[in-house]
Amino acid sequence: MDGASVNIFVIVQKIYYPFLCIVGIPANLFTFYMICFRKCGMSETAGIYLSCLAIVDTFYLVWVILVDLTLTFWLLQPFWHSHPWCGILGFLQYGSLYSSCWIVVVFTIERYLVLRSTGAKQHFSQAWVTKLICLAVILVSHLASVPLAWINIVSPVNLTVGRENVTLPRCHYRNETYSTVIVWITTFLSGGIPIVLVIIFNYLIGYHLCRSTNLFTKEELRIIHGRNTRGMLRRTILLLGTVSVAFVVLSLPRFVTYCILRTQYNNENFNRNDYSIPINVAGDLANMLQNLNSTTNFLLYCMVSSRFRRELLQVVTCNAKARELGSVLTHTTMKVYSIVDHKAPQTRGTVNVVLTNLKQTE
Repeated sequence: MDGASVNIFVIVQKIYYPFLCIVGIPANLFTFYMICFRKCGMSETAGIYLSCLAIVDTFYLVWVILVDLTLTFWLLQPFWHSHPWCGILGFLQYGSLYSSCWIVVVFTIERYLVLRSTGAKQHFSQAWVTKLICLAVILVSHLASVPLAWINIVSPVNLTVGRENVTLPRCHYRNETYSTVIVWITTFLSGGIPIVLVIIFNYLIGYHLCRSTNLFTKEELRIIHGRNTRGMLRRTILLLGTVSVAFVVLSLPRFVTYCILRTQYNNENFNRNDYSIPINVAGDLANMLQNLNSTTNFLLYCMVSSRFRRELLQVVTCNAKARELGSVLTHTTMKVYSIVDHKAPQTRGTVNVVLTNLKQTE
């Protein structure tokens, strides 16, 4: 890239990362509200997984996008170029990254087990089990990120500011074997392994759903599930496919470029900020894509869930949803006149009849 292209690329990143924060953080928080406090047509366990994902994605946006990348492009000396923030920020960043990736993986595996086993369905359908699983994923993710607090070191670095040479403390990569091993492990735990597991289990879910429909004829399926069985199947596969494709497409480029940087260009003299080297440009573009992954869930839910869109429209337009009449009618006592007992002599009196278990029909 020439000088003009480099300047344009830097300007794009200076605008892109604050824009992700401005859009992504409110979107994730609003998604959390919609899932927890509105009836979006999701099961209770799915709502717990997705609401938990919205929260950890919000923390990822705060630690990685706002505190790290945004301040890097807009401030000469962010506060985390000092002790102890250099190590603390690395711990928080990778803790939120692990949590986001593995909640998606665990949720995908849980959906597959529920489809395959009745016992698993009864076990995982309990809300407290799902909450414990999400809490365990977050705790283990942050425990696994503790070693990453020592992969960076703060040391004085000579920089050119304007036309003057200054020496400033900088939080930068510790070029030692320990750091290299930890970074490689992290690369696979946050990229390679989750991507492979999501692809495998989404394929198994789709295969299981397709195979289950082939066990019955169209008439039997209509009797068991209703006339919209195949439409439901298509929507389910579309939902799973959309989420998995978004996760893989947005995460895979960073995994590939990071592996290249750590194998072909892993030396102390390599300048990661030199955009005349194509791999540096590709690496930053891959980072931009992966960071976008933490802001797209709201859009994905709007695309594939008509119930979510309907609830969203009601919230935006401030229309209160009408209460269902079924619960009211269930315990309603009605007086019906002109009903007499055929064995008793006819009278002009009235008989009080109590109607219970009424159901609203649509």
